[in-house]
Amino acid sequence: MPDMKEPSESARHQEYRLVGGAGERAQAAGLVNADWYKCPVPRPVIKQLMQRNDARAVLDTLIWYTAIVASGVLAWFAWHAHSVWAIPAFFLYGTLYCSPADSRWHESGHGTAFKTRWMNDVLYQVASFQVFRRATVWRWSHARHHTDTLVVGRDPEIAVPRPTDWVGLALSVVALKQVVSELPKMIAAASGRINADDQTFVPASEWPKVFREARISLTIYAVAIGVSIYFRTILPLLYIGLPSMYGAWLYVYFGLTQHAGMPENVLDHRKNCRTVMMNPVFRFLYWNMNYHVEHHMFPMVPFHALPQLHETVKADMPLPYRSSLAAYAEIIPALVRQTRDPSFHVVRPMPPATEA
Repeated sequence: MPDMKEPSESARHQEYRLVGGAGERAQAAGLVNADWYKCPVPRPVIKQLMQRNDARAVLDTLIWYTAIVASGVLAWFAWHAHSVWAIPAFFLYGTLYCSPADSRWHESGHGTAFKTRWMNDVLYQVASFQVFRRATVWRWSHARHHTDTLVVGRDPEIAVPRPTDWVGLALSVVALKQVVSELPKMIAAASGRINADDQTFVPASEWPKVFREARISLTIYAVAIGVSIYFRTILPLLYIGLPSMYGAWLYVYFGLTQHAGMPENVLDHRKNCRTVMMNPVFRFLYWNMNYHVEHHMFPMVPFHALPQLHETVKADMPLPYRSSLAAYAEIIPALVRQTRDPSFHVVRPMPPATEA
């Protein structure tokens, strides 16, 4: 009798590799660069929704950085007063420094945050640094994520491979998993090398940018470490470097609502993404990425127009989740079940007249 044992967790996770994973099978199945379902939207409407606006993005960015600076000043005074309030003050600073940078990195990477290109480019570079990402690599990684969303062996941004890696999820809350993955790649890039997986989606013409950005980022971190050692204080690292870790928890909380527990290898974003209704504070910090089905379907619609897009297409969508807590009431049981049954996934009810 042939061995009918289920593949090990390690073997299953190998399927997600971009080199030596399931990418060739995905290609043969017609899942690579495929045509995805799109809700019908009149062309004049989508053109209007795609209009970018410098003023809105500039205002939001100024508010965000003002909040970072204010919380940083508060933490400074609490630290020098030897107050226990330094702990929550730095926690607030780190959260504001890192977690909203994830959505700003994302939106400016699409080129939709601002109408003016150089503004998108500047915010993209700064936000990438704040969230500890190699800017150019992740720009191309995210482009692949959009063309092959949750396609195993193709999408480099699948946050929760099956079966569920609970240790990895726990480490992600403080970005340890990401830093352990990114730092060696950053060091390699600084010495002029790029790994095989990244080579599958980053064009060779972009490699010099990857190398330059890695050298700049590592220089900044080295200066922060050097200043900390010279003055014998961890304070500089609490402002630059460590916030990318201790402030990551909120973007993980937001980010898992996007795709965790959803089906892989399908060509309908209504089935593998979630739209989650959130309060105004969360929507500001997350830059409306809670409208995630709409974003994947029409990625060139800017953040400020996503609520209007949601209203335009909602009749052709599954019902949105009432809140992030409602989403997690589905996500956590799904991830628990995927621990023992990797074939399980959430099934969203589609509008019967329009199901793809």
